[in-house]
Amino acid sequence: TDVDVQVDLEIACGSVNATRLEKALKDSGFAPEGESSWRWVLDDEYLGQEIKIELLADLENERAGSTVEFNDCENLGAINLRGTGFASRDFEVHELSAFFNGNIQRAEMNVAGLAEFLLSKATAAHSRQLPKGWYDITYVLMHNDAGDPAASERVQGQFAGEADAFRSSLRELQANFASSDAQGTQAFVGQFQVDNPQSDPDTLAADAMLAVEEFCGLLLKTAD
Repeated sequence: TDVDVQVDLEIACGSVNATRLEKALKDSGFAPEGESSWRWVLDDEYLGQEIKIELLADLENERAGSTVEFNDCENLGAINLRGTGFASRDFEVHELSAFFNGNIQRAEMNVAGLAEFLLSKATAAHSRQLPKGWYDITYVLMHNDAGDPAASERVQGQFAGEADAFRSSLRELQANFASSDAQGTQAFVGQFQVDNPQSDPDTLAADAMLAVEEFCGLLLKTAD
């Protein structure tokens, strides 16, 4: 299980917030994974699995893919990934709870909204070219609560006038689902069948292509 945390706010607020964040991670049992100061890991015995927290930044003055180190911290850093900054501008407040020291502890957390998730995933798929990226965005397009065209309408409403920031990512996403043998389509079908071996590959391919075309087509039509 991995949790992506966008930390532009901690960077902007300086070392005070960063040191608090590092202390909180250590107090919770997390530790840096090797030399990766932006990835912190906890082997949770209760859950029986490894939990990773990955700290992400989106800074224009830093090279994409570089590690941003925090001031006044021992090991804390963030990896600079384009597109993750959308999360600081489109989020929903969720309440999380946990049983700790004999009491229920509750905290509110900003969780990425649908528009942010889709744009950040489109940007990630464009820059990394990994099958997981194509699968993630397509799955959410097909299974989110809002549906399509509501998904593209949310992007338009939240990030109106910023088409230049994601036009190239959407065009590449569209191209990678242009046919049943395109790499995006194949990546989605392959991964979906791992989890659902009884599913029909032709139906999956058609559904994926339709979902991506509706999403990209509506947004690119407005942008152009």
